[in-house]
Amino acid sequence: MLVLEAKLKGKIEQYSLIDEAIRTALFCRNKALRYWMDHHGTDKYALNKHMPSLAKEFEFANKLNSQARQASAERAWSGISKFLDNCKKKVSGKKGFPKFKKRGHSVEYKITGWKLSGDRKYLTLTDGFKIGRLKLIGSRDLNFYQIEQIKRIRLVRRADGYYAQFCVDVERREEVKPTQTTIGLDVGLNHFYTDSKGQVVENPRYLRKSESQLKKLQRQVSKRKKGSANRRKAIKRLAKKHLQVSRQRKDFAVKTARCVVRSNDLIAYEDLQIRSMVKNHKLAKSISDASWSMFRQWVEYFGKVFGKVTIAVLPHYTSQNCSSCGKQVVKTLSQRTHCCGHCGTVLDRDHNAALNILAKGLNRVGHTQIHACGEFDLCQVDVSLLGKLSR
Repeated sequence: MLVLEAKLKGKIEQYSLIDEAIRTALFCRNKALRYWMDHHGTDKYALNKHMPSLAKEFEFANKLNSQARQASAERAWSGISKFLDNCKKKVSGKKGFPKFKKRGHSVEYKITGWKLSGDRKYLTLTDGFKIGRLKLIGSRDLNFYQIEQIKRIRLVRRADGYYAQFCVDVERREEVKPTQTTIGLDVGLNHFYTDSKGQVVENPRYLRKSESQLKKLQRQVSKRKKGSANRRKAIKRLAKKHLQVSRQRKDFAVKTARCVVRSNDLIAYEDLQIRSMVKNHKLAKSISDASWSMFRQWVEYFGKVFGKVTIAVLPHYTSQNCSSCGKQVVKTLSQRTHCCGHCGTVLDRDHNAALNILAKGLNRVGHTQIHACGEFDLCQVDVSLLGKLSR
């Protein structure tokens, strides 16, 4: 599934109607959750069947397209299914019981309730809200795809305007020449990552760099009177700054992941439990600012696009064990140099961890041994796996 995004240009009245549709979709989602809580044993299809009765009971809910109401019920079921899966797996701690939401930011249509113009530059919404015709502004050309390939359209409200996301049913594949190289990645806070070749990528720290501006904008919000127009303007400026930081993170993660995947045939990285790591309040902000989870998601995505092998390995003892002899060398977090008293290897701590991560990854695809410098011997790996395995 490919998601293409374009900004929507319309009148203020149309934006108000989009907001009303978003609120209605959120109402349907919360009602579906309440129905599940009140009726034991309710499944996904029962929630979809509940939506027509909701439209009969509430006139404003009837304005929303019927399939958009179903999409809202599916959103509720998405949170419910995650909770049920965690209960079955007996996940420790909180199971993620679904909660009611106060604010919504999007409404989703399926194959009805909308239509595109002949030149694919205008989107018309045809449900009961009568939003009308909106102009699409963006660099992606929808003429490359058939209307039947567009399975869903999502209207999204952000701090800087309204956007339309087109979910296109197409499989993205790109052919690249094999590089016959492998790499292990050790992510960190001092550097964004250190690879098994000893190269490092600096951590951009976008949130830290914008922290003073965010604090200033937050003070401006606090000084304004609640409910005033000036307070709403200050809130919008603050939201735009947060949106800029999030976009910077995403842009960095996408470009870095694409470069890593294109340059190597096999990428090994740590299977970190980020949700547990951010419970450390001294490091939570720095870990979130590094956006390791987003980077991993894009590495796995580009691995499927380019047909490369991406392997997540357990991070246990990757920093403590020696990459040359395998002996354990206990180190504290403040010790940044790996000095092995058994074989005399002296390496940067993160470089040593990256070599151990690569060794674990290669062992999972049939590799029998690895050189200390991280060089790749193609004869020792089942080459057919390079085009088939991807996680």
